[in-house]
Amino acid sequence: MSKGTPATVALTKAKSTFTLHPYEHDAGASNYGDEAAAALGVPREQIFKTLVAAVDGALAVAVVPVAGKLDLKAFAAALGGKRAAMAEAPVVERATGYVVGGISPLGQRKRLPTVVDESALDFAAVYCSAGRRGLQIELPPAELIRLTQAKTARISRTD
Repeated sequence: MSKGTPATVALTKAKSTFTLHPYEHDAGASNYGDEAAAALGVPREQIFKTLVAAVDGALAVAVVPVAGKLDLKAFAAALGGKRAAMAEAPVVERATGYVVGGISPLGQRKRLPTVVDESALDFAAVYCSAGRRGLQIELPPAELIRLTQAKTARISRTD
């Protein structure tokens, strides 16, 4: 990985402190966050997935713990919108420049409004995708929030 992913390039350019955690991705895995948590031995609450939804028709990014689900109503409200719906995978991949399962909140093709679940602030460091399946970034939550120009709000729920 000599030139890195758009996420690692963005972090390096911003002179951020981060740690990369590669792991062997199982091509048969469908829950990428759970796979990363198990492979790295990190609690599911500390690994964050990047989801893209349309809020009142405009794409936006939600960063929530893999232990939870995105609360679409809370997400829309955090962005001052009325309703949110998950975006289709091809739309997400075009907008972010990443493939599903490897979508990083960092280094996306186009900067989208971003909300990070406030539970991230409970940790000294959080993990998120580094831009490809089998690679996670560990960084302080404040740095993730700063670099994505994110808002924080309670946008995840557990069922």
